[in-house]
Amino acid sequence: MSRVFRQTGLTAVLAVLILVALIFAITLGESVFSMALYAEALTHLQSGPAEVLWQVRAPRAVAALMVGAALGLSGAVMQGLLRNPLADPGVLGVSATAALGAAFAIVMGAAAIPGTVEIAAMIGATVAGVLLILFSARVRAPEALILFGVALSSFAGAATALIFNLSPSPIATAEVMSWLMGSVQNRSWIDVAWVTPAVLVSAGFAVLAAPGLRLLSLGEETAATSGLPMMRLRLFALIAATVAAGAAVAVAGVIGFVGLAAPHLVRAAVRGDPGRLLLPSALAGGLMLVVADLAARLTPTDQELKLGVFTALVGAPLFALIAWRAAREWRL
Repeated sequence: MSRVFRQTGLTAVLAVLILVALIFAITLGESVFSMALYAEALTHLQSGPAEVLWQVRAPRAVAALMVGAALGLSGAVMQGLLRNPLADPGVLGVSATAALGAAFAIVMGAAAIPGTVEIAAMIGATVAGVLLILFSARVRAPEALILFGVALSSFAGAATALIFNLSPSPIATAEVMSWLMGSVQNRSWIDVAWVTPAVLVSAGFAVLAAPGLRLLSLGEETAATSGLPMMRLRLFALIAATVAAGAAVAVAGVIGFVGLAAPHLVRAAVRGDPGRLLLPSALAGGLMLVVADLAARLTPTDQELKLGVFTALVGAPLFALIAWRAAREWRL
């Protein structure tokens, strides 16, 4: 019972923090509003201040929330599936293949058609997901799945570099580079509508996979003798991680370290239970990205920092700390 209360309290705290972060993300920005302008935005929805708040800042903040939730959920599922605290959405190559699909669409000039880049990214993520599912059906060892994912990620990265090399237009190359850095700048409610259903679908599959993730934390032999359909549960976990990561890349480009860090921020509160880790990780990921995007917007630079660059600058030291702590545990 204490675990339930602890998780409920954690969820409530994260929800309140997200609400506060969203309020700041909507009300703060490069344009400083007076109280009169805020009142006008709330009372006259067709006014200029209302346009800035509800059609520029609000969808950007909500898009950051949903993308962060997708990355946090995907990271929690992957860390449970692979039984590896260093796993994140980039480990299995889903992010890289989604980025490859989007880069190909941009270079081919399809970015002018609304939704094309997003669809191309989702196709890339789907291809990666299918390959991972086929591989996991034949090889169950998590180490082998990690190696296959690394190979898939390396191939997709090389193919993306080849697209850069063969790009016929420097403008298209710059667009691809800008997109790969990751950002929720200029995102609209349409982008929110893209990512939200994918997060809900992946959350459903993650909940179905939760019993299997919990058993895997006890060891492969325990999971094999549990009587549960572990193959099906692994499949659900892969689908959840693939859909979430693919949707995040489709809407915001490549944003690293959120999927790695979010589960670690809340793991102690659920005592490492992979099943109970899913919702808090999604909320923590959403909170992280809303705060990171707000910080990137408010940082006084001539050109706004890309969100993927900002999260990498903050996340890289965290990754090193996690790796150092893991190495100490392995030595013990």
